[in-house]
Amino acid sequence: MTYYRGDGVARPDIRLPAPPPWRTFPRTTRATAFQPPAGLTEAVNAALALRRPLLITGGPGTGKSTVVEQVATELDLGPVLRWHITSRSTLGDALYRYDALGRIHAHRLQQAGARPGQEGGADAVEDFLTLGQLGTALLPAPRPRALLIDEIDKADLDLPGDLLDVLERGEFHIPELLREGQDAAQVRMWDTAERHLVRDGRVQCSEFPFIVMTSNGEQDMPAPLLRRCVRFTMPQPDAELVRRVVRAHLDLDVGDEGPAAAVVDDFVRRVAAGGSVAVDQLLNALHLLNGTVRGHDEQQRVVELLLKDLSSA
Repeated sequence: MTYYRGDGVARPDIRLPAPPPWRTFPRTTRATAFQPPAGLTEAVNAALALRRPLLITGGPGTGKSTVVEQVATELDLGPVLRWHITSRSTLGDALYRYDALGRIHAHRLQQAGARPGQEGGADAVEDFLTLGQLGTALLPAPRPRALLIDEIDKADLDLPGDLLDVLERGEFHIPELLREGQDAAQVRMWDTAERHLVRDGRVQCSEFPFIVMTSNGEQDMPAPLLRRCVRFTMPQPDAELVRRVVRAHLDLDVGDEGPAAAVVDDFVRRVAAGGSVAVDQLLNALHLLNGTVRGHDEQQRVVELLLKDLSSA
């Protein structure tokens, strides 16, 4: 496996290998490759039947965020809306965004170019509103939308509590529309250029969205939020599950012997001992071992490079 050699010599004839299936672009869904652990299908079905969010806790790379893709694919819920949480995330941004500065700028441009007697209209408030991921998921629709709230444990302490009222009522208001007395407004959706009619500044779902929240367990969630969720903890992967995952993602049957088997067995032992390594790290290593890496020494170096513990730099 030698593409880059570090000598600064141009080699235009070198061809890079085909990427692994999960690194092809545009991105394709991994729904068919995901292997749900025992108990997950029951948790998903309970969340669907109760119209409650599903809170999945587990280590990185255990497939938590892929669950919503598989459910959306099987139930034809459309493209998954994704809200990736950081410490700066707010509920308001997830519901809708109002570009006040853009509207002021448009108003000034309109005034500068308007002729006497010419009426305005280029700065209508609806043109500066965009529904966020959660706001789009709460639009009325014949089928629920699928929404991923990823790594909610990274949120500011107030955010989980702020979510409660919206999740209970399934609605929210846009004060900017109410303030200007706009009874009907066509507001842009998050994931498309299409607009949706919002009446009286109120968005109210007709089908509660299928919401998956993921957590790495870095922060305790407040009890009021927990009791409104169906909760599931991803189990530690055992040898059988890991082999099924490898087969689904790489179309590779890992036997009882050989380099791939040794890597899988070592991975399972490290996880069982409390090591912080993820399944996607294992898949990366096996992809190279099964493709371009040759020779025992090179294989060892690749495994050490790609299966570094996530708790260290």
